Amino acid sequence: MTVTAPTASTTTHAHGQDVLDALNPLHRELRRAVPDVYRGFGALHQAAFAPGALDARTKELIALAIGVVEGCDGCIASHAQAAARAGASKQEAAEAIGVTFLMKGGPATIHGPRAYSAFCEFADALA
Repeated sequence: MTVTAPTASTTTHAHGQDVLDALNPLHRELRRAVPDVYRGFGALHQAAFAPGALDARTKELIALAIGVVEGCDGCIASHAQAAARAGASKQEAAEAIGVTFLMKGGPATIHGPRAYSAFCEFADALA
């Protein structure tokens, strides 16, 4: 099955860079208050995405799918961007998101299209 990506004329991207831009100042403020917590989270992130049996592309697609299941717009935006940067295709993102429908049901049908829109925004920016 081939997925046709939304086009700029049919999609308003409010789930990708806009989300990251809104969160950045909030993260900076909290990071100043709890720098050790952010350093610890950064170390965990680095360890989780370190090279291993799974490549970065696959790990980012997993994280994107988890963001959909959790309904976390910041997670979706961050991992959509990272998956695109890691070389994931729109079809791979669509299929990873499709699995979330099975695992989460109706709520994933809301957050899934948001995730796909965010991914396409970042992938198109890299093209």
